[in-house]
Amino acid sequence: MPHKKSQGTPEPEEETPLLRDENAPRTETPLPITQIVILLLLQLCEPTTSQSIKPYINQLVSELPVVGGDERKVGYYAGLIMSLFYAAQAVTVLQWNRLSDKVGRKPVLLCGLLGTVVSSILFGLSRSFSALVFSRCLHGALNGNVGVMKSMLAELTDETNMARGFSLIPVTWAVGGTIGPFIGGVLSRPQDRWPNVFSHPFWGEYPYFLPCLATATYGLLSFSLAAVFLKETVNSGPVMKPNTEVNSDLSQVGEGEILDGPVKDQERPLPLRALLTRPVVVSIANYGMIAVLDITAGALMPLVWSTSVEFGGLSMSPASVGLWISGYGFVNGIFQFVALPRMVGRFGPRRIFIACIILYFPAYILFPLENLALRHSGRDLNLAAGLLIVLQLLATSFSDMGFGVIFMYISSAAPNKRSLGATNGVAQMMVSIQRAIGPAAAASLFAFSLENGILGGNFVYVVLLALVWVGLCVATQLPKNMWKHNEQ
Repeated sequence: MPHKKSQGTPEPEEETPLLRDENAPRTETPLPITQIVILLLLQLCEPTTSQSIKPYINQLVSELPVVGGDERKVGYYAGLIMSLFYAAQAVTVLQWNRLSDKVGRKPVLLCGLLGTVVSSILFGLSRSFSALVFSRCLHGALNGNVGVMKSMLAELTDETNMARGFSLIPVTWAVGGTIGPFIGGVLSRPQDRWPNVFSHPFWGEYPYFLPCLATATYGLLSFSLAAVFLKETVNSGPVMKPNTEVNSDLSQVGEGEILDGPVKDQERPLPLRALLTRPVVVSIANYGMIAVLDITAGALMPLVWSTSVEFGGLSMSPASVGLWISGYGFVNGIFQFVALPRMVGRFGPRRIFIACIILYFPAYILFPLENLALRHSGRDLNLAAGLLIVLQLLATSFSDMGFGVIFMYISSAAPNKRSLGATNGVAQMMVSIQRAIGPAAAASLFAFSLENGILGGNFVYVVLLALVWVGLCVATQLPKNMWKHNEQ
């Protein structure tokens, strides 16, 4: 039987905030473990696929005719390939997320997973720059899953357990940051590593197909898992009964638990213009800043580490790059899950987010210091350079907490629950633009600094430090805690 609205329950206003007043004392409700675990396993497909190309992308590009054997040009083309995914995603992600508000999250997620499988196979079979560009663009255009998954996670949590729920997103990306580089670093060029097993000429012609096949296989398994076990969180007809207490498993919520009568106008998906309230704009601006800082740091790590020492790098092999990034991802995943809920509860989300932005200062400064340590002690990765890399990765790990925090701000800024997907879609579109610009700009600026010898090749880091300062100014616009209704 459908549930009746309780007497005395106030009607929702036109812009109902997603989160209640955080000052109201409430016991933390249990997370819907089963559905969240499934959702996180699906989300793992994204970072695993994207991070798996990092260990070998620069070597792959250096083997293409487009660079003409000039190592200094690798940064231009490698950065462009990494950016094109986000450029294509920026064009379509809002449409995918708005569609998920209407038809549900699950169908959109399934389409995105299939897109990941197909594009991964095509990337592994690409032996020209244009083919690599096409496969990356296809991947981005067919995939709006990141924003849809955040909307789904917000619908599976409430204000008492949202910090713990959203702390799992950086954990998932950290796990993908561990598995992906390991796959890319270890499985690339298998004929060189295991010539007896991979003796067929195919593996010599397509030396980077095996890691792509591995990520595509996981994408196919994720598709099957979602198709069978994932439950929808959006009802395109009547509005679901608002949760006052979240069950321990979404499967315990019956399909009949809906309000009587037609959908309230207040709970219909809002038009795009109505979404752009001050909380949404400020939250998205901060999401864009931390995203561009993170993506540029992430793009520079494999680029700088694999570049020759004389050109400002560390001369690491793809396997070494993969192992360093994988080790970081493993530690980072544990840190995010343990630290984020506790630190947000103790210091508040605004202070944590500002600290996350500040720590990008040392993350960038340590790049030239690592090269300097190698120049003064030989070409091998010595203890001093290794310690600097560890410090850099620790700073980056702490900064990653900013993502869990800003996801909570965006969710609390949504004008109403039925516009949550569109709100996350706008956020993901803006961030995709930033991430499309970030890797190409950082890699190109790195190459430009080297080719022209500006500040000894370190001009790129001066520009990035100025960008951190801009991000710090934007972060001060966030409220002390989550957005409240009177701030809408």
